[in-house]
Amino acid sequence: MKIVIAGAGEVGSHLAKMLSNESNDITVIDVRSDRLESLGAVADVVTVEGNPSSIAVLTEAGVASADLFIAVNPSESQDVNIVSAMLAKKLGSKKATARINNEEYLSYENKYLFTEMGIDLMFYPEKIAAGEIMDLLKRTASSDSLEFARGKLHMAVFKLEDDSPLIGMNMMEFSQLAQEEGFKFRVVAISRKNETIIPKSDTKFKYHDLVFIISKREGMDMLLKYVGKQNIEVNKVMILGGSPTGEILAKQLAKQIDSIKLIELNKEKCLDLSEKLPDNVTVVNGDGRNSDMLFEESIRDYDAFVAVTNSTETNILACVAAKGFGVQRTIAEVENLEYIKLAESMGVDAVINKKLITASRIFKFTLSSKVRFIKYMSGTNAEVLEYIVAPDTKITQCALKDMKFPQNAIIGGVIRGNESYIAVGDTKIEAYDRVAVFALPEAVKEVDKFFK
Repeated sequence: MKIVIAGAGEVGSHLAKMLSNESNDITVIDVRSDRLESLGAVADVVTVEGNPSSIAVLTEAGVASADLFIAVNPSESQDVNIVSAMLAKKLGSKKATARINNEEYLSYENKYLFTEMGIDLMFYPEKIAAGEIMDLLKRTASSDSLEFARGKLHMAVFKLEDDSPLIGMNMMEFSQLAQEEGFKFRVVAISRKNETIIPKSDTKFKYHDLVFIISKREGMDMLLKYVGKQNIEVNKVMILGGSPTGEILAKQLAKQIDSIKLIELNKEKCLDLSEKLPDNVTVVNGDGRNSDMLFEESIRDYDAFVAVTNSTETNILACVAAKGFGVQRTIAEVENLEYIKLAESMGVDAVINKKLITASRIFKFTLSSKVRFIKYMSGTNAEVLEYIVAPDTKITQCALKDMKFPQNAIIGGVIRGNESYIAVGDTKIEAYDRVAVFALPEAVKEVDKFFK
C-alpha cells in the first residue's frame, strides 16, 4: 500500500515507523528538515521537504497514486491538515484523513460537509483520549477495557497484585475454572515486562502480569473475583491540566457527576476555563506537582485523579503522589511511549497515549474493509480487531482447532445475532459473525487474509 503522511511530528513519526514495518510504501512530508532527518534515520521512508498544502509538494510526494493520505501536522496546524487532505483527494489519493482540533467539525451535519469535500475521516486525538478516560472511570477494576456489540462481550486488562487468586495458577487450571462457569471468559494474552505472550496451557500467571481477558457480560462479576479486583463508584474527580483533553473531559464528566476540580498552572487559562466549563467544575490555579498544594485541595476526598498536562513526567509523578494520598483510581496521559511501562511499574492504574489512539484509528484504513475497528490496548503493542465475517472466507472453512491461524494471534469471542460466545477449539465461525481478534503486530496482515 502506498501511503503519504503529512507531518513528521510525534504522531506522524510514530505512524510512519509503525506502517513501514507492515511493508507499506511510505512517503513523509514536513516543512522541517531536522524532523525528516530524524525520522529517516529510524524508519524506511521517503522524505519530501516542503509545505503539505502546496500542490507542487503533494505532487512530488506522489499523492496521485497514493492509497491513503494522512495529514497529522500538530493540532495548531488544523487548517493545513484540512487543506492538504482535500487537495490530496482531488489529486488522486484513494482515501484521505486529517487531524483536527475543533469539536464543531465532528457534528453529524458538519462531518457530511467534509465528506463531500473528499475527507474520509477526521480525528481529534484529544477528544478520543477524553472518551477513553471516561470509559476507564466507568470500569475502575481494569487498566484498559473495550466493549463489543454494546457490551455483549468485554475485553479488559487486569494487573495482578499480590492478593490475586490467579498468581501461581497456570492456563490449564484457569481454563478449567472457565469451563465450570460455562466458558464465560477467556485469557487471550499476558504482558510481562516488555513481552506480550499468547499463553499456552502451561503458562503460569505471575505477580504484576497484565492479563488480557475477554468475557461475556454475565461473566464479568465472576471474573473480577478470580483476578482479585473490584469496581469502585466514582463520584468525585480531580483533573490536573487544562489541556484540550482536560477541558473536554471536564465537560463530559460534568454531565454525569456533581463534583469535579480542575487544577491548571497558567492563570490566564484558568480564567478562560472557568468561563467555559459548567458550574459543577471548580477551576483552581496552582502547581499540581506540589504535594502540599494537592493536600490543601483535599485530594484525599476524591475517588479518582486524572493527570493530562503536556508533561509526561508531571503526569506520572502527580499520579504517584495522588496514590500516596489514598486516591483509588489514577490515570495519566503518557506521550513518551518508553514511559508507559515505567508509569505502570510506579503504580499508576491506567495510562492514555494519543499516538496509539490515533494509530489505531488510522491503521484500520490499511486493512480489509471487513474490519469494523481496531484498538491498541494499554501495556502492549498488540492490536484488538473486530471483523464482520464475509461468506466463503477462509475463516469459515473449519473449526478453530483445525485452522492454521497465526501463532501470534487468537480469536477471543464471537457475536452471532443477539448471542455472544467465548471462542474455543470447537467453535466454527459463520458468515456475518462479528469476531474479536487479539494479534501481535507481525500477525495482523496474516490474520487479515482469513477474513478477505
